[in-house]
Amino acid sequence: MSDLIAQTLSMLRTSADRWAAIAGVDAELLARPPQPGEWSAIQALQHVVDTELAIFNARVLAIRAGEAFRGFDPDAEGHVHRITHTAAELVAQLRPMRAESLASIEGLVPGDLERTGTHSELGVVTMAELLNEWVAHDTMHIVQAERALIQAFIPASGPWREYFADHDVERRVAT
Repeated sequence: MSDLIAQTLSMLRTSADRWAAIAGVDAELLARPPQPGEWSAIQALQHVVDTELAIFNARVLAIRAGEAFRGFDPDAEGHVHRITHTAAELVAQLRPMRAESLASIEGLVPGDLERTGTHSELGVVTMAELLNEWVAHDTMHIVQAERALIQAFIPASGPWREYFADHDVERRVAT
């Protein structure tokens, strides 16, 4: 990637606004899991809030210092199964946390990309690997939320349903 730091910043800067748009959806839809055992849109948002400072920003700081850091089990350590805030409140929590994270990334220079830290489960990782994983993780959960939201509409789309085959959880489970 030509300028990983700039591209990481460009992606992570969009997330809070993307989540704010999702948070405007009906609360019942936000809480609806696409299928049993999968996270709903609000659970995906809660997970992003859970990991913002304590996991991702903390890992940037640990790698800058050449330190070890722990893994994270979202089911055991996060709040995805104990949602106590609305989606709008979660977005309001995410915004200042994301600003702090962006400031940490803005402080990186290209030479920092090869710095390493040790993940308790994965071993030695570089800053470049972490930044790539962070953007992929962040975007994946936005996609996951969108996928959960469309499940309420796909089954009743009649003859157009076949156009949603790649996203139709109900039909995929039935086969």
